[in-house]
Amino acid sequence: MNKSYAHAPYEKFYIRDPKVRPIHKSSVRDRVVHHAVFKVLNEIFEPSFIFDSYSCRINKGTHRAVLRLKKFSDAIYAEYSKCFVLKCDIKKFFHSIDHEILLKLVWQKIKNDEIMRVVKILIDSFRGNLIGERERE
Repeated sequence: MNKSYAHAPYEKFYIRDPKVRPIHKSSVRDRVVHHAVFKVLNEIFEPSFIFDSYSCRINKGTHRAVLRLKKFSDAIYAEYSKCFVLKCDIKKFFHSIDHEILLKLVWQKIKNDEIMRVVKILIDSFRGNLIGERERE
């Protein structure tokens, strides 16, 4: 209410799944803010997403994505007797997103100064972690 919100630093740790990946964990307080912002943004952006995008979407997720992939691959296999699937990952994709471009794209849909102020805080909150990581690399 008094516009004093500031994002706390992220806690960094590593997982193996199977490759080693860094994870940046927000505090519980910040995750509450993330969910509140998601609720507002999701209503605006969800209608523009393609149907077969499954990550981090309500009533979607990994299991439904796998079922959908099976449906498509079974249909292809039935017609051609073979099916190829490419599984790939773009190295450091989220680290490479230009925050200024991202903010401009969000602004085109939001046009609300108060929401954009918080969105900018959230987006910029991770920038410090990335800058620190690049310096250590």
